[in-house]
Amino acid sequence: MTAALVLGKRALRESVRTPEVIFPSLFIPLFFLVVNVGQAARIFPGSSTAFLHGQGYGAFQLPSSMLLAASFGSAALFLVEEVEGGYFDKLRATPVPRSAIILGRLIADGAKSLLISSVIVLLALAFGIRIASGVLGFVLLIVLTAGWAVVYSGFMQIVALKTRSAAATNSAGLVFFPLLFLTPNFVPRNLLTHPMEIAATYNPVTYVMEALRSLILVHLRWQTIGLGFLVIAVAAAIMLTLSVRVVRTYD
Repeated sequence: MTAALVLGKRALRESVRTPEVIFPSLFIPLFFLVVNVGQAARIFPGSSTAFLHGQGYGAFQLPSSMLLAASFGSAALFLVEEVEGGYFDKLRATPVPRSAIILGRLIADGAKSLLISSVIVLLALAFGIRIASGVLGFVLLIVLTAGWAVVYSGFMQIVALKTRSAAATNSAGLVFFPLLFLTPNFVPRNLLTHPMEIAATYNPVTYVMEALRSLILVHLRWQTIGLGFLVIAVAAAIMLTLSVRVVRTYD
C-alpha cells in the first residue's frame, strides 16, 4: 500500500503541473447543469413537482453533473505517455507490486474527484440547492462520486494498457457517456417511457445516480444509498482485477 500511495502522490503532482487537464472536468459539468436547468426548470417547478421534494430542478440535475465531472479522469492518458516514453517498463522492472502500479493512479483520480465534486456541491449550495441529508449526506455524496471516478479510471487504464494508444484511449471514454444518459437523467425512473425504463433499470449507473439524488432530495434512505455503494464496490473490484491481470500479462 505504501508503494501505491507514493505512486498516487506522483500522479497528483502530474495533475497539478497540467491544470488544463482538470479544467474541463469542472467547467463542462457546470455548463450542462446550467443549460439543463435553464431548459427544464419551468417545466418542473419545485413548488408543485412531487419528485423535487420542495427544491428546484437544479437539485435533481446536480447528480448528473457530478457523475459527468467524475468521468474526466486523466490517469489513462498519463499512463499512455509513460508507456510511450519507456517509464512504464522501468517501473515494471522494479520490485513494486503490480497492483500498486494500478492503485497509484486510481488513488490520484479518486482524490481529484473528491476535490472537484466538493467544489461543484459548494457552488450548488451557494445557488440555493440544499443537501437534505445534512453533513453526513454531503460526505457520502462526495465519496460516491469519487468511487465512480475510480471505476471510470480503472476502465480507461485497461484500454490504455491494451491499446497503448492515446487516440484509442480517448475514444474509449465515449463508451461511458451513453451509460450516463441511459439513466433517469431528466425525470425519475417511473416517468420514463417503458423501453427507457427497462434500459435504466439494467444500467448500473442508474443506482449510483439515484443514491446521489436521494442524498440531495430526501433524508438518508439507506437502501438506495447502499445499492449505489454496492454498484461502485463491485465495478471497482472488477476493474482492479482486470487491470492487474493486464499488467501481469503485459510485454
